[in-house]
Amino acid sequence: MADSEPGNLQELRVVESELNERWPETKIEPTLDRIRALTDLLAEPQRGYPVVHVGGTNGKSSTARMVDALLSRIGLRVGRYSSPHLQLVTERISIDGAPISPAGYVEAYRDIAPYVSIVDSNSEVPMSKFEVLTGMAFAAFAEAPVEAAVLEVGLGGGWDATNVADAQVAVLCPISLDHAEYLGNDVAGIAEEKAGIIKEGSVVVLASQSPEAQEPILRRVAEVDATVARAGHEFGVLDRNVAVGGQMLRLQGLGGVYEDVFLPVHGEHQAHNAALALAAVEAFFGAGSERQLDIEQVRDAFAEVITPGRLERVRSAPSVLVDAAHNPHGARALADAVSSEFSFRRLIGVVGVMADKDARGILAELEPVVEELVVTRNSAPRSMDPEDLAALAEELFGRDRVHTEPRLDDAVASAISLAEHTTDPSESISGAGIVITGSVVTAGEARALFGKEPT
Repeated sequence: MADSEPGNLQELRVVESELNERWPETKIEPTLDRIRALTDLLAEPQRGYPVVHVGGTNGKSSTARMVDALLSRIGLRVGRYSSPHLQLVTERISIDGAPISPAGYVEAYRDIAPYVSIVDSNSEVPMSKFEVLTGMAFAAFAEAPVEAAVLEVGLGGGWDATNVADAQVAVLCPISLDHAEYLGNDVAGIAEEKAGIIKEGSVVVLASQSPEAQEPILRRVAEVDATVARAGHEFGVLDRNVAVGGQMLRLQGLGGVYEDVFLPVHGEHQAHNAALALAAVEAFFGAGSERQLDIEQVRDAFAEVITPGRLERVRSAPSVLVDAAHNPHGARALADAVSSEFSFRRLIGVVGVMADKDARGILAELEPVVEELVVTRNSAPRSMDPEDLAALAEELFGRDRVHTEPRLDDAVASAISLAEHTTDPSESISGAGIVITGSVVTAGEARALFGKEPT
């Protein structure tokens, strides 16, 4: 029976209903005890393949996808575990560059469910949904079997469920404030927690960091006798030029310079993610000053990179972009990319934010590049009430620039109407743009509205 048939999707919904009875990712008790108990019962599947572990605050998903693409193009069978998903939970477990099938997801859950019950019965707190999903991914990768796994940290680092795996390469993307209710408002403390994925003797590939974030990371490197490669020192972006559909890069890798690398993704931040991913894969294979990766394989891999929900164009005339920025750092990268790489005469923003996020900070980063704003909400219970979001927006944008729609589909329709409306006969609709952002959930639901399939 095909995976897209109703029976498989119904089974998937049944499994999701069971998993949703567990603690969600917004409720945690920091410990590795439960996931360790599960992996012990499963005979430690996470030790059956080498691991690249991707942590940090922003850029994890894009960097993980790039590492996956490079390892796959070089010839390995790769599993990738990521979170959160944009549209369908099967996106979280990827094998051979594609989401696990609904039937495969159900099978992975049913296979480990008896062992999850054992862990639950011996713990005061049952396993969370994220912990169970992590166990499913480890088991699915061992069953495949994969030759390498790329694991994206869910939250934090040291006590994140993915950290029962000991990565030979730890990647730390830029670290900034996010998830303050769990990680606090101290960047140094956040960096110390995220540096917990650095294990003894591993290689650390480090994005450019603020001084307060870098110090605890380098202290952890010294404590466990790891090796570090730093952006701007051992690797980095030497040159980038905006190109049709993306950008052309010249990258300094650990093994030398890689010329004429086309990346079909917009934004300077994505160029730095590409350099980070390249260095991680070089470290994985032991490349260095004496040996480079094959340049054609590198070019082919980057040319095929897909980063859904990251400055992704889902419609033309007017152009509609979807971006999953959900904190001020991500919103700043989005604003910089839109202003430098797109020539919109006017830009309309559609924003739906989670109530526990820094909505004011996100809006402040968008204000200089957005002419008019439509505030809305997504379907998540944590989504901020549009009226509350509008009140914040009006303080920054002024009342005349802010519109409110309680439903995302209506907000998108309103934005398209605003983009198409012009009092200047010489101004083309093609000169207007729309960006839908504020949350991963908002981005995923916007993709679905425009008919995009999960990937």
